[in-house]
Amino acid sequence: MPECWWQLYRHSVENKNIINQMKHLTKFILIYIFLANNLSAQTNFNIEKKIDSLFSNYNSKTAGVAVGIVKDGELILKKGYGTANLEYDIPITPKTIFNVGSVSKQFTTFSIYLLEKQGRISLDDDIRKYIPELPIYEKTITIKHLCSHTSGLKDQWALLTLAGWRMDDVITSEQVLKIICSQKELNFEPGSQFKYSNSGFTLLTEIVKRVSGKSFSEFAKENIFNPLGMENTIVYDDNEKIVKNRAYSYGSENGLYSKRNLNSSSVGPSNVYTTVEDLSKWTANFENPIVGDINFINHFNEKSSLDNGEPAILAVSDGETIYHAKGQFMRNYKGLNVYNHTGSDAGFKSYLGRFQDNKLSIILLSNDENFISYKAGMDIAEFYLSDKFKKRAPITEIEKKAKEKSKYVSTTNLKDFEGQFQNTDLSSLFLIKVINGKLTMTHNRLSDVILNEVEKDKFTGAITFSVEVSFQRNKKNEIVGLSITNFGATNVKYIKIK
Repeated sequence: MPECWWQLYRHSVENKNIINQMKHLTKFILIYIFLANNLSAQTNFNIEKKIDSLFSNYNSKTAGVAVGIVKDGELILKKGYGTANLEYDIPITPKTIFNVGSVSKQFTTFSIYLLEKQGRISLDDDIRKYIPELPIYEKTITIKHLCSHTSGLKDQWALLTLAGWRMDDVITSEQVLKIICSQKELNFEPGSQFKYSNSGFTLLTEIVKRVSGKSFSEFAKENIFNPLGMENTIVYDDNEKIVKNRAYSYGSENGLYSKRNLNSSSVGPSNVYTTVEDLSKWTANFENPIVGDINFINHFNEKSSLDNGEPAILAVSDGETIYHAKGQFMRNYKGLNVYNHTGSDAGFKSYLGRFQDNKLSIILLSNDENFISYKAGMDIAEFYLSDKFKKRAPITEIEKKAKEKSKYVSTTNLKDFEGQFQNTDLSSLFLIKVINGKLTMTHNRLSDVILNEVEKDKFTGAITFSVEVSFQRNKKNEIVGLSITNFGATNVKYIKIK
């Protein structure tokens, strides 16, 4: 056989062998993909059944929850449980629109960071550059302080409560701005501490409005919602606005439901209305940015800090530190980093958690006042990530010989504390008087509060939130004023006028 023919024959045989090998390899790959897909589908099916079980108490006679699970940028599970409107028996679906409460804060800070990226503001700017009607404080409050809950501003809801506002009143951003601007004293020096304050986020939206020349609603729509295709998301800045397909919020006691009315149009800390479908697009933007780029996202995800460079810390829970990070919290949970935040407004509850390194996001939106969104969110995380979570070391209880604190026995006459006490900044007047042998604080628009003395001239009670009331005396030992401290406002002073 001529040499050239032999070479052609040999190459032909070799090519056939290669082709056969490739066919076998292709079959193997196809079988592997088929089995992997089936295994993944089976896993997702099993997890969905677990989620069904988690929310099995919700039905056509109850409020409920919408669930969204995002993996690798794709919405792999979306489902509704329970009822969006109990009066008309409208079920919750993935397209049902909810108020997400404080999850709204992410969009507020993101808008501020977009303005910074555009070179229109600096995070180190004095906020009075944009809102000059604010009081001149001893130390400058910067935009960064507002974003990180380190401004020292008294919380707007704490102030509104003391001023006699109810949470179901019509409350606008303009009204909230006035009450913030009325406060000449801060809880602490700006940048020195972390203390959750909704007031800062109202001011951030005001800065967006004044810098951009557009309402916060318009700015967020044009710069975030529209580019991401979040077609069913709005900033609810008009309490009379019709929102199609929205859920209404409810509370329940002994199985009986009642409405939790929400008439606020104050934006910044809350009042973004959206769906699990739209929020899936928002979480996907943190992995593959459409709005911003990866450097912008990394900048946004950085831990907030105090002026001394120390991180802004919310709390230490189960031995893990919870940091603040721009409208969200960040922690290492069982060895995995998670960015999350909950929301609560009227009867609305929400949870948004991003295990960014694992490309998993969990979205929960509820209209049930009793829904514990954080626990439900972490329960679902266990379904997906249990094989990746590290087991925690058992927490040993340190036994302490607790000294029984003796109950304070008052030697004062409760009648001494009676009188009218006024705070002109809040246009607020409390009447303190003894009713049925108990010192009682009354307000024209609030329920009566029974005050219990815990030490000399110091009492505790509850006006929507727990409060501490301390009375002040003059040199003649006469009561001349009082100060009230609650969750978000320290030493709000009232003068005795009668």
